Amino acid sequence: MIVLASQSPARRAMLAAAGVAHDAVPAHVDEDGVTAGLVAAGATPDRIADALAELKAVKIARKLPGVLVLGADSVVVAADGGLIAKPETRAGAEAQLRRLSGATHRLISAAVIAENGEPVWRAGGSVRLTMRSLSDAFIADYLDAEGDAVLGCVGCYRIEGLGAQLFTRVDGDQFTVRGLPLLAVLGYLRDRGVLAT
Repeated sequence: MIVLASQSPARRAMLAAAGVAHDAVPAHVDEDGVTAGLVAAGATPDRIADALAELKAVKIARKLPGVLVLGADSVVVAADGGLIAKPETRAGAEAQLRRLSGATHRLISAAVIAENGEPVWRAGGSVRLTMRSLSDAFIADYLDAEGDAVLGCVGCYRIEGLGAQLFTRVDGDQFTVRGLPLLAVLGYLRDRGVLAT
């Protein structure tokens, strides 16, 4: 049994589908504030994703001695190099989809496992996604269908569902797109004896 330092439905579904027994405990960290500080300090997007994943894992691991705690985070880098955060409103989601439409962007997902309040393992993955040109009508219909679910998704897509219709090409691991370098996580859990070898 591990603990996921998140309530992310996508990450929970991936772990469950892969047969990983887990509990979920949200870390409640100030992701926007931490990201702003790291950007100001010149951190790369990969470093930002890793730092946020570590922050979540360590925060929960300090409260649960002897338990492996998995923290994860994803960062979207637009074609212009700017970072894209989770939208807070439908208008924000529309603006993000327009910004990503017709271009290739990069998504980075990081995972950190902490134990006794200290990080003990980390991995990351990067994917390049090419979004087709989206009409305003398609964006409106897509957001009507997805509802508030996309407000919890960086980039406004859930590729395991209707979000697949947004793309013409995905170069990389679909698990990473969904928010977790799952194969690497499974490998570490086998090494630790949490999963059968």
